[in-house]
Amino acid sequence: MTILVSEVGPRDGLQSIHRTMPTAAKIAWVRALAAAGLPEIEVGSFVNPKKLPQMADAADVVRAAREIPGLTVLALAPNLRGVRAAAEAGAHKITMPVSASEPHSIANIGMTHEEVLAELGRVIGFRDSLPADGRPAIEVGISTAFGCTIAGPVSEDWVIELAVRLARLGVDSVGLSDGVGYANPAQVKRLFTRLIAELGDRAGGAHLHNTRGQGLANVVAALEVGVTTFDASQGGIGGCPYSPGATGNIVTEDLVWMLEAMGHDTGVDLNKLAEARRVLADGLPGEALYGHLPDVGVEKGFSYAARGPAPEGTGQAAETRECAA
Repeated sequence: MTILVSEVGPRDGLQSIHRTMPTAAKIAWVRALAAAGLPEIEVGSFVNPKKLPQMADAADVVRAAREIPGLTVLALAPNLRGVRAAAEAGAHKITMPVSASEPHSIANIGMTHEEVLAELGRVIGFRDSLPADGRPAIEVGISTAFGCTIAGPVSEDWVIELAVRLARLGVDSVGLSDGVGYANPAQVKRLFTRLIAELGDRAGGAHLHNTRGQGLANVVAALEVGVTTFDASQGGIGGCPYSPGATGNIVTEDLVWMLEAMGHDTGVDLNKLAEARRVLADGLPGEALYGHLPDVGVEKGFSYAARGPAPEGTGQAAETRECAA
């Protein structure tokens, strides 16, 4: 089965780090990620630069990423103003965060559920007003779908009801997000089974975090019920900054290895992904990067699902190989 790995490090990863990565370094990293075979990259957020100065250059990064042949360029925008700016910059897809938890929604984007739905209606109207060949896809990731650090448990029935309401508004896809790392495999199976049953081909992918060590287990659970798109962040950057030593986002390198080892084709080259990791490290010197594969490389006899055997040492970071020599 072909699986889409959507790289979110340049957005979700970088906006969670207090330091700002230089624009030229961001663009170099995005190019290296694309060269590794990642077909879709979320490159920035169109938000108030006073609140997230790390994302102030989002338009420049989108425009540069648009020049990469074959790459689908994603951006995040929380409101109509951000969606307009992302569309003007040329994003192919725009992700809007909608929280299942109303207290989280108010804290995150300053809107209640009804206000968010009204804003989405305006966004869909704007999208539909654009020329057919210039309309970005509008995706929604339902955040706190598996639980909320503010409100605690979130009703699964409400998550599905919200997804249906979003689909009726006209969004192109609705996925589920576990940005706080609360989800467990049984819960992931239940919710994605229901989401797919309700929305069919408009059911989106999974944005899962590894805060409690369940990220890849939750990926397997989602795979078992038919999910084919997964977000990940190179080096596991981003996620929850309040869990020291814990990777927040799923590590792209580990996810790609696992999927390929299971027989799923990602189209990603692990050696080139290791090269992209070096570009990231150069752009954020001293920043902690996570992942198991970069420490050890692939196992003897490893084969890509659709491309055959890989050389020994594939996927291992150069600095690790040098230390072990």
